Amino acid sequence: MAKRINRCIELLESGEYLYYTGVGELTYENGKKQAKTWADFLLADFEHNPFDVQGLRAFMQGLVDGGPTNSGHRTPTVFSTLPSNARTVDEVRANAWQVRQVLSTGIHGILHTHARQADAVKAFVEECRYPFQTIGLDKGLIQGQRGAGGQRYPSEIWGVSPQEYTKLADPWPLNPDGELMLGLKIEDRECVANAAFIARVPGLAFAEWGPGDMGMSYGYADAHDPPYPPELEHARDTIKAVCDANGVAFLSSWNDKSMDTEARVRYLMDWGVRILSGGSEEQARIGREISGRQILV
Repeated sequence: MAKRINRCIELLESGEYLYYTGVGELTYENGKKQAKTWADFLLADFEHNPFDVQGLRAFMQGLVDGGPTNSGHRTPTVFSTLPSNARTVDEVRANAWQVRQVLSTGIHGILHTHARQADAVKAFVEECRYPFQTIGLDKGLIQGQRGAGGQRYPSEIWGVSPQEYTKLADPWPLNPDGELMLGLKIEDRECVANAAFIARVPGLAFAEWGPGDMGMSYGYADAHDPPYPPELEHARDTIKAVCDANGVAFLSSWNDKSMDTEARVRYLMDWGVRILSGGSEEQARIGREISGRQILV
């Protein structure tokens, strides 16, 4: 079976867990260095950092030139957040240029923030798709909104023709052959109220509950780590349940200071978390040993 471009899809399809860290400096040189990363994916944080698309382009080229990865893939999987949020349809449509800009660097998906409304999430999925894709149009999605003209650079990063890129750059698992993964931060009290509707939107691959922002929305200045107050436990359980019900992989941390790294990893695995947050190579090593992963990163 041919390797996927996005190895994280391979891992999730095989029942494995994902471990990630930040991209670090957005430079060509750091891209070459990160080509051999221990992480299953790298996350570029444009939610809190400058929106450096030029740096991201250079970083992605560095990954290609420093590759392939230890697992034989052309590059590690790379996702990014955006400076805007997914609170309303108007906000998503007005900031769709950010979606186009980051996807045109050759990254493999987007983790969108503050997903409060299902119709806003639906608009987000549509902005990531090319208009000729038809899967999901019978599930409430409208025609994709991503325009032609920017596919050459990402196609070169992926190592395919521009025509093939437009076919592959579609959300998985909605499109079984798609190589993009779209995720959400369902991370405040309004998000919780709408979580069951949000998680049903076709085209989502993963989601998290964003404990830092979630805590603030309930009036806590800093409730990022356990033990959590009852409102946050309810939010966490609610979002996990709707993700499970809709086949959306759940992302979570568990930074319990009373536990060592192995205990925290086992807690997350036992709870059904598929993407383990923490950014620790030790965490990834322990988790892979527990799950028996044999393939190199």
